[in-house]
Amino acid sequence: MLRWLDLLGESIINFVNEVGRVLLLSWTTLTWLFRPPLRAKLTLKQMEHVGVNSLPVILITASFTGMVLALQSFTGFKRFNAESMVGTVVALSMTRELGPVLTGLIVAGRAGSAMAAELGTMKVTEQIDALYTLATDPVKYLIVPRFIAGLIMLPLLTIICDITGILGGYFISVNLLGANPISYIRRTEQYLEFNDIYSGLFKACVFGMIIALIACYQGFYTKGGAEGVGRATTKAVVVSSMLILIFDYILTALLF
Repeated sequence: MLRWLDLLGESIINFVNEVGRVLLLSWTTLTWLFRPPLRAKLTLKQMEHVGVNSLPVILITASFTGMVLALQSFTGFKRFNAESMVGTVVALSMTRELGPVLTGLIVAGRAGSAMAAELGTMKVTEQIDALYTLATDPVKYLIVPRFIAGLIMLPLLTIICDITGILGGYFISVNLLGANPISYIRRTEQYLEFNDIYSGLFKACVFGMIIALIACYQGFYTKGGAEGVGRATTKAVVVSSMLILIFDYILTALLF
């Protein structure tokens, strides 16, 4: 019994310590965010890595998600003669939920893992310690550019994901299932509001910050050599994905 209590207490202490370190790193990142130097070149490089390099996966995922969503919705709505609402369902689903969530999960798996692996490798090879000796703050030099890249590029990728998914749904509905294109477009315009788009983009901003902070945290505190880098990379993806889904529910409850 005492052994179980020891394990429980140790787990709680480790969890609280990790949360505290994440909050401290987040606060340090925010305090360095608006202080010079801005390091625009590093930020642009990270924006390319997070945004541009993720485009092929985003386009493929979004297009087929919109197609599947349209196909399933059309099949269900056909049972009670509501095929004209397929466009509305696809548009609302992509802008409110699927667009930001899918984009966040993809970027967490592709760019977040790379951030954790890169910083983890720098940590175990003592390159981060070398920055201190050069009077360079590693948070400002390494984490802030990645944070800004996640904050800016996630909404932009979400916009592309939304548009691609809606176009994929339109293609399947009109060309394959024989839906009326005019009715499809009008129904979408009638029920899709700007608040639906803005709420999805706000979620994307939050997801971008989560991915950057968690990935950089896992890499920044890596221990144990190459094996530790692998653990940090895996943990960064898992924790980021879980937090994206948790915060998706919280933001949905608050926004809608």
